Amino acid sequence: MTLRYICLFLITCLSFSCGGNETKVVKEAATKNAKLDTEKSQGEKYILFYGNSLTAGYGLDEEDSFPYLIQQEIDSLEKDFIVVNAGLSGETTSGGLNRIDWVLKQDVDIFVLELGGNDLLRGLSVDATEDNLRNILKRVVSKNPDIQIIIAGMMAPPNMGNDYTTKFGAIFPKLAKEFDAGLIPFLLEGVAGVESMNQKDGIHPNKAGAIKVADNVWAILKTYIN
Repeated sequence: MTLRYICLFLITCLSFSCGGNETKVVKEAATKNAKLDTEKSQGEKYILFYGNSLTAGYGLDEEDSFPYLIQQEIDSLEKDFIVVNAGLSGETTSGGLNRIDWVLKQDVDIFVLELGGNDLLRGLSVDATEDNLRNILKRVVSKNPDIQIIIAGMMAPPNMGNDYTTKFGAIFPKLAKEFDAGLIPFLLEGVAGVESMNQKDGIHPNKAGAIKVADNVWAILKTYIN
């Protein structure tokens, strides 16, 4: 296979909200997944990054997104893993649950879940966010009981209130324990709130920020690469 990095979705918007046609997105996912199935060679393993604009690399060139940087790190080690970027800008946990079955048409060896940030920005119910993430993971495990899972943790800012902040932050370690998954404690560690690490919107990492995010991910992911 010539392409070491595959981007299922490179859909960007001007904000975290996305007004795209969901049916069209799902059909596009199915088409590209079918193509991937025919290209997979013996011995290759897939790492699927499933998330929102942080995964998609909003505002960045494709080669500056953190999943692409992870692929470069893997290639430097001469490991036969292919990174699949299934990030969709504007995605909520509800949207992620709606499209997960299409994405799982591709055989996946490592599943990295990065969702929840848009629920947070919209002030959605913490319980609903947790339930959606749990149901995504249940479908992932149902498709492949032997799959390895990594969950990217997120944190709510203090202005959301102590109760919301505490409950939201607890979702990710709770699910990691429940599904025996690896945990990235805070995906945006060293990036969130740091002006020099973010684009002008103050939300999405810039090129330097994406490098730091890739470092945060790799610190956990590297233990799964063998």
